[in-house]
Amino acid sequence: MPKLVEKTGSRPPWVGLAAAIWVQMAAGNASTFPLYSAALKSVLGFNQQQVTILGVAGELGGNMGLLPGYTSNMLPPWAMLLIGISSCFLGYGVLWLSLGQIVHDLPFWLLFIALVIATNSCSWFMTTSLVTNMRNFPMSRGPLAGLLKALIGISGAAYAVLFSMLLHHSASNLLLFLTVGIPVLCFASMYFIRPCVPATGEDPSEPVYFAFLLGTSILLAAYLVVTTVVSEVYSLPSALRYVLVAVMVLFLFSPLAIPIKMTLFRSNVKSSSDNLAKEEGESTQEEPLLISSTSDSNLGSLLKGDDVSDMDILLAEGESGILKKKKRKPRRGEDFKVGQVFVKADFWLLWFAYLLGMGSGVMVSNNLAQIGFAYGIKDTTILVCIFSFFNFTGRLASGALSEHFVKSRMLPRTLWMGASQLVMVFTFLLFAMAIDHTIYVATALAGIGMGFQLLSIATISELFGLRHFGVNFNVILLANPIGASLFSALLAGYIYDKEAEKQGNPTCIGPDCFRVTFLVLAGVCGLGTLLTVILTVRIRPVYQALYASGSFKLQPQSAGH
Repeated sequence: MPKLVEKTGSRPPWVGLAAAIWVQMAAGNASTFPLYSAALKSVLGFNQQQVTILGVAGELGGNMGLLPGYTSNMLPPWAMLLIGISSCFLGYGVLWLSLGQIVHDLPFWLLFIALVIATNSCSWFMTTSLVTNMRNFPMSRGPLAGLLKALIGISGAAYAVLFSMLLHHSASNLLLFLTVGIPVLCFASMYFIRPCVPATGEDPSEPVYFAFLLGTSILLAAYLVVTTVVSEVYSLPSALRYVLVAVMVLFLFSPLAIPIKMTLFRSNVKSSSDNLAKEEGESTQEEPLLISSTSDSNLGSLLKGDDVSDMDILLAEGESGILKKKKRKPRRGEDFKVGQVFVKADFWLLWFAYLLGMGSGVMVSNNLAQIGFAYGIKDTTILVCIFSFFNFTGRLASGALSEHFVKSRMLPRTLWMGASQLVMVFTFLLFAMAIDHTIYVATALAGIGMGFQLLSIATISELFGLRHFGVNFNVILLANPIGASLFSALLAGYIYDKEAEKQGNPTCIGPDCFRVTFLVLAGVCGLGTLLTVILTVRIRPVYQALYASGSFKLQPQSAGH
């Protein structure tokens, strides 16, 4: 991992985490497509197939994270954010010009490319905030990854609040906000999101801080869902709308309470830089031979010592020569390059488990309106709200739960991925049985199960290190659009159209529209559960080595291949 230097007078990593929360909310801009897709269809005269293709462009851009992941080790966070800002401004700017009829007759292919570029800003924003903060808080990867990913999951509700309360349901105003508002917000965050000396986890208040962030995020999620439903059902006066939006903004500013508290009431715990310096000093005094035997320059320092025997010099020379001849391959728990990751069975077990679990969840989220209508629910807004809230809750709970058992029992996070997929087996069977009113329970369980699959992000950092984490976790995320294409577009779409054809209607009605799909997905999640069990058994010794002392070892010495 690159050496991260904290400048004199720099802010603590908690300030960067507070700023990253705003960036993560901005990184959910791809979820706004349903808010302006109808306007694209009516104003620009597109048919439904063309609108669907533009939706694919949004999914494609939002999941093209390999380039941001690869460059995260070469560019500073501010440069990464600047690329995302430019992408957001250019892409949404073209869509705004077209929808607002400021520029006429733009070709369809240009709008497709513009939407890919616009939504690709999500990958730049997410990679920047996630990679930087995972390195700043290496001891709290589970709750941190759960928190940051959960914010993207609930950001759609925040955009819905803005769309209905401040932007007057205007798609043109929304695209203008995406073109200008998001770049301004992320530009203001550039100064604060940067590498710091990693938090050591020695501060006893740190778990309390994360609990505070998790609590305020849950309250924000519940507030957004309730506010969205209320604003759609009732006609609210303008003054009340502004008040509700102001409360949402206060929720987003609440993480700043942590660095303010740390400034006003300083802890007695020594800074991490002091601790590192002390440890290095003790290591130098107690083990001069171990440190000096790793390079020729250090060997020279041995030769200058007065109390070093001839045998010590010969041993140092021998060890130095062996290191020159053969460089040891990384072990699990150390830093892997993406090419080295591809040859590890653990990686592919994790990738396919994520593909099966996340792909199944995406099928539900993408087709929730059609599922609700097929089951006789005319207004599916409540289903969307339920899924959004419980998906957010699953993302948060998975990080906190797995972190507790990783540190107390050394249990791999993949255990909880498998448990959630087992719950999803029951969920899809519940969908298939179509018992009255159980669709609401099944929708909530599907949202939670989908949220737990994002434990793969923290897992990839623990198995294969943080140095190339940006590109490694973006490779994992490629399973997202692949799973969506397989289970949503091909499986569910094909069976739905066949059943609608039998009924002689363009819209399918009845549980049979999705019953076969749900039964297949139950089997898919059963296979995913089996894969996670195998993976958990394989990597349990790795977690025992990493967390044997109750805290994460940044450079494990015996993790095994």
